[in-house]
Amino acid sequence: MTKKNIRKIKKYFFGYLFIAPAMIGFFVFMAWPMVNGIIMSFKKVGLKGTSEWVGLDNYTTLISDVHFLKAILNTGYYTLGIILLGVPLALVLAVILNQKLRGMTFYRLSYYLPVITMMIAVSVVWKGLLSTNNGLINYMISFLGISNIPWLTNPKWAMPGLILMSIWKGTGFNMIVFLGALQNIPKSYYEAATTDGANSLQKFTNITLPLISPAILFVMITTTINSFQIFEQAYVLTGGGPQEATTTIVYYIYQNTFEWFKPGYANAQATILFAMLLIITGIQFLLQKKWVHYE
Repeated sequence: MTKKNIRKIKKYFFGYLFIAPAMIGFFVFMAWPMVNGIIMSFKKVGLKGTSEWVGLDNYTTLISDVHFLKAILNTGYYTLGIILLGVPLALVLAVILNQKLRGMTFYRLSYYLPVITMMIAVSVVWKGLLSTNNGLINYMISFLGISNIPWLTNPKWAMPGLILMSIWKGTGFNMIVFLGALQNIPKSYYEAATTDGANSLQKFTNITLPLISPAILFVMITTTINSFQIFEQAYVLTGGGPQEATTTIVYYIYQNTFEWFKPGYANAQATILFAMLLIITGIQFLLQKKWVHYE
């Protein structure tokens, strides 16, 4: 073995040694549980821990499970609400907070603070804010002549209430991503556009949006993945109700696992959720060729 080969082996050895903790953690706490969950989705697990191989029975049951279909529709409703309202709001805030104004650091911090606050704590606070008779939100909109809205007790308003809270909680993260992308745009582009007589809207649509499109793609993907995994909001604020209006996929998985003790059936649902996210993310990556611009 030559000295060159020895140096090469040492180089790769120490490289793999440094990434070993992260890789071991990934395989032990993520990869193996995922594979084990997929295997369990083909089994029926008893109360005493006994298991029986049932093949595709769990999946065939899912096809006719109206509650699971309702959970999928609720999750899609929630995800669309977050994407259509939360993402544009984050972009608008990032554009505003990208200006050189006094106190801008304070405002950036204020919008980001909810992101690092625990979801359970935020949900408990918002449960009070969304109260029909005593909530601060209904009190504020009463000045506009709007009667009390039953945010958490009416099937029509329960999901919008969760969306409203989640936008407040998570917009700050997307705002920071957009803010970083905006600050990486060379000012010379805007100066050249000004020289050519472009107005603010033309600069935004022809310079800003194309150059931050990779950040928009990242935000869209992460927001979709996070939205499909909504659980704490539904658990604390509504308990999946009223009338299953806020029963999401993950909440339904929780019910099957811990309330009705059907871990095999729950793992089949989790596998379907994983497949859905894989397909949606794949579509987003395929479509990026049409609108995402890389420098």
